[in-house]
Amino acid sequence: MQGLALHGVMTMYDGTTRNIKVSVEPSFLDDQSMPHENLFVWVYHIEIQNDGDEVVQLRSRYWHITDSQGRVQEVHGEGVVGEQPVLQPGEAFRYTSGVHLMAGSGMMAGSYGMETSLGETFDVTIPPFSLDSPHENQLIQ
Repeated sequence: MQGLALHGVMTMYDGTTRNIKVSVEPSFLDDQSMPHENLFVWVYHIEIQNDGDEVVQLRSRYWHITDSQGRVQEVHGEGVVGEQPVLQPGEAFRYTSGVHLMAGSGMMAGSYGMETSLGETFDVTIPPFSLDSPHENQLIQ
């Protein structure tokens, strides 16, 4: 699925693990970025949809972020945006967050730690998604 954005085309990335569908839509924030200072900012909108028949709670998150220069950031934490949402069958949770890199492009991927109402834990894969800006770093020659 694609939609027109202010600064190019936004792409939706989807993935499903154990009937939990995760959709991500990243977009570059040109007005908050400062390419001359190697600061590039993106916002990403996420929807977590419970397409299964069991109640689940999002307990934790893990992000693996790599920029085009090979720098890696790893982020571990409880919940998302200060919440640990409970999703009944058929329910969805949506949130928006952001990331900044020191390069004009990169990739993000990760997982959510989920727990069923019976106490079983499992990981839901966040589909890898591309962070692209209209700015390209110049190679030193």
